[in-house]
Amino acid sequence: MSDESHSFPKAGRAAMTGVTLTMKGIGGNLALASGITMTLMGGMVFVLCLALVFIVNSENPVMGLLISVAIAIAFNVLAFFIAPWFMDLSQKWLYKTRWIDLTELETKSPETLEVLQRVCSENNLKTPRVGIIDDQNPTAFTYGSLPNSARLVVSEGLFTYLDDDEVAAVYAHELGHIVHWDFAVMTVASTLVQITYLIYVFATRMGNKGGEKVKDVVGTVGLVAYIFYIIGTYLLLYLSRTREYFADRFAAETTGNPNALSRALVKIAYGLVEEAQKATEPSRLMEGTRALGIYDHKAAPSTGTAYRISAAPAQIGRVFLWDLFNPWGWWMELNSTHPLTGKRVRALSTYAEQLGLEIEFDMGRIVGEGRHLSKSKLYGNFVLDLLLYLAPILGFLGGLIVGIATLKPGLEVLPIACPLIGIGIGILAKTLVMFPNFHNAPQTNILTLMSDPYASPLRGQPAYLQGELIGRGDAGYRFGSDLKLQDPTGLLFLRYASRFGPIGNFLFGMKKVKSLIGMELKTLGWFRRGVMPWMDLIRLESDSGTTVKSYHRFWSFILGGGAIALGVGAIVFWLQTSI
Repeated sequence: MSDESHSFPKAGRAAMTGVTLTMKGIGGNLALASGITMTLMGGMVFVLCLALVFIVNSENPVMGLLISVAIAIAFNVLAFFIAPWFMDLSQKWLYKTRWIDLTELETKSPETLEVLQRVCSENNLKTPRVGIIDDQNPTAFTYGSLPNSARLVVSEGLFTYLDDDEVAAVYAHELGHIVHWDFAVMTVASTLVQITYLIYVFATRMGNKGGEKVKDVVGTVGLVAYIFYIIGTYLLLYLSRTREYFADRFAAETTGNPNALSRALVKIAYGLVEEAQKATEPSRLMEGTRALGIYDHKAAPSTGTAYRISAAPAQIGRVFLWDLFNPWGWWMELNSTHPLTGKRVRALSTYAEQLGLEIEFDMGRIVGEGRHLSKSKLYGNFVLDLLLYLAPILGFLGGLIVGIATLKPGLEVLPIACPLIGIGIGILAKTLVMFPNFHNAPQTNILTLMSDPYASPLRGQPAYLQGELIGRGDAGYRFGSDLKLQDPTGLLFLRYASRFGPIGNFLFGMKKVKSLIGMELKTLGWFRRGVMPWMDLIRLESDSGTTVKSYHRFWSFILGGGAIALGVGAIVFWLQTSI
């Protein structure tokens, strides 16, 4: 069970379970999210299949329509029923999943068995197949095709870091996914997204083989397929986040103990940080099951770091200020399968209030503190920063528009050269904001950096840190050049950039990193906060005199200036050869 030195003062639970909790303002509408996602994705796949069939056999549109429907249905049915069996094989091969009986589960967590049996009885469900992975990184996930053939898998670390009621809350969360048919809907939705990508690849290859007319049509289909793939990916992420909120509510209703799940989420983050400090490489289990798991391990460092220093909910809650109030949190969450931890804990605190329970994480106080944050500092520059964050893309689009608009006979190079110049200008503009002057960087610690509600993924915060280099940051890559730094307050990933580019990164990871692991180092860099906080390195120094320099800003200037030089050079070369 969890370390007693990090025990929470528990607030108790509701006198009865099964109370319906309201979700006003939390997570959206599950049925609406599912319906919109499935309808839009199904429609996009249908249109793409139809277009492809018309290309292959345009002489019979009716037959093309029937074939396109059959293709869409066949893909979905095949994935729906076969995917779980492939998952079983991959689980056994990659993670050595061990299937256990309920007697062993009762030994590990008596309350979990009670919750499992009660939920299955109340919902007329067959008891899911229960598995355990021998890995100390705490996680849990569910997969399958139908509720009565579901698999519920947890890692051994869940029982190491969590107390009995917290383990039961995690199992209840996963049972919520089963009751709501979440994995079935996500399986179909994921399949539809992948079909759009397959159609894009197929159309691209087909366009390379046909005549000019076929290339034009197939090129259009390929472009539309890729756009649908991007849209579908974000719809899938939105659906995934919505389902996490509803599974959290199901756990609160089933156990009558929403505080236990709040504690569990924080302790899972803590466990992930602790295990990351012990390993020289990140866990392949956490990387491979990121979308399935109860917690996005990329978001663990901030919450886990706070819990590592103090189990006082007030201090831990400070790291949630960024989740709740920083507009970059909302932007970064768009690319995540899970809601930000602070938002989940706030929702669970709302459920505790509805059940008349004392709230262990006083999110009301955190929200009150957040209301006193400088709004101009949070939002004043966000639109400008967002434009700068996307500056290379916007520069490309702007350059393309300018190149097309100014296209004249003898200047056919402009639609190519202008986007290059635009990209270069965008990179340089972004670089000037991302990498500010660092000569007056303060000495600080990881927890202080992560508790800053104004932190940004764009505007780098110069900082000195001192700690131990404990391993690599690249999952499963023994020659990775990114690093993990541990100081007395937490864990932070360091990103390295060699002056010699990717080859230099590889050589650094192959030859130098191993000798640095275990050393006490002083590090200088630009701290950034996203779903996963990190620091772009400037310099590493050891007491023995070892110094390593990193060149993020150098390469940004090289890339930006190089793109501009290529664009201008292309125009000059074209004009000279046209004379």
